[in-house]
Amino acid sequence: MRIVCISASRVPATTANSIQVMKACQALRQLGHQVKLWVPTFETSFDWDRLAAFYGLQTRFEVGSIPSYYQFRRYDFSLKAVLKAKAAKADLLYVWPPQAAVFGLILNIPVALELHGPPEGRFGPRLFWLLRRIPGEKRFLSITHALVNLLLRLDQKSFRDSEVVITPNGVDLERYQSLPEPSLARDDLQIPQILTVGYTGHFYSGRGMGLLLELARRFPQVQFLWVGGQEPDIHLWKQRLDQEYITNVRLPGFIENKSLPLYQAAADILLMPYEQVITGSSGGNSAEYCSPMKMFEYMACGRAIISSDLPVIHEVMNDSNCVFCPPSDVESWANVLRMLLENSDTRNRLGSQCKQDVQGYTWLKRAEKALAGFP
Repeated sequence: MRIVCISASRVPATTANSIQVMKACQALRQLGHQVKLWVPTFETSFDWDRLAAFYGLQTRFEVGSIPSYYQFRRYDFSLKAVLKAKAAKADLLYVWPPQAAVFGLILNIPVALELHGPPEGRFGPRLFWLLRRIPGEKRFLSITHALVNLLLRLDQKSFRDSEVVITPNGVDLERYQSLPEPSLARDDLQIPQILTVGYTGHFYSGRGMGLLLELARRFPQVQFLWVGGQEPDIHLWKQRLDQEYITNVRLPGFIENKSLPLYQAAADILLMPYEQVITGSSGGNSAEYCSPMKMFEYMACGRAIISSDLPVIHEVMNDSNCVFCPPSDVESWANVLRMLLENSDTRNRLGSQCKQDVQGYTWLKRAEKALAGFP
């Protein structure tokens, strides 16, 4: 098919939504479709080699930009992108902004809309209400069952058969197939050869940074690797670590996606210390319905994982491949971390189960599921 993808995300950018968009588009191209991604104008041209390294991409697809003005809230961008898709005789619109979905249906183009949260803002709920009722070929791609249940509470209209498909985020398994053992990964990164506990991602509110700090304080014999974060956040955390004389935390900063698996592989244990309220790059609270990309990456690494016990995480993980702790309960996290640090057999068992269970969560399988029988 000729698939035109439309996203309001900045490209390139370190935000999760930007990374997710690029992974989803690559998967569509890997299925053999012609793919063109339109994004708002932040850069007038795109260096594919730079994008490939930044996002960890192996398969090339077209990326173009369209001028957009903030005061129009992406309505102008969405309309222009849909008109370009119409002119290109697109067989399918694969979109993230609901505005683009509405315009696409009005122009009688089949639409697949990615849903990563409930409608927000002044017009979001109205757009979603209209989208549910406007005629045309459409499919809603929800990242979790929990999000579908939330949407049904907001709009009592039920979904038709195959109108909604659950498509959790995924991972490029091929990039995790030949990872070294933790000690060898640490050698490659030239970091000390001691037991290492890892975290990768942003340092936004709700990501559990306070808990990570407390664990580092309680386990001075362990190396903590906090990978990611924006420069201002990294600077603030370095200052705080210095002020509190905590010297066992390494902060390498943002790592290009192509190199991220090696940093994750350097850890003996990986942490997902989400709080009850998780703030994303665009605000809001996603603790009820999130599908963290790091979860699938951690699983593909084959390392023991400790996660906050949020109900939505159980849609993918369970007691056989993860150890759950109450969010922000430092004592519980410390006890579990101590147990895993002292039991390599348990770490290996959990990691091995993760590698088996993640096989069904590739970006490619996600794309296949998203398009199966549609349009």
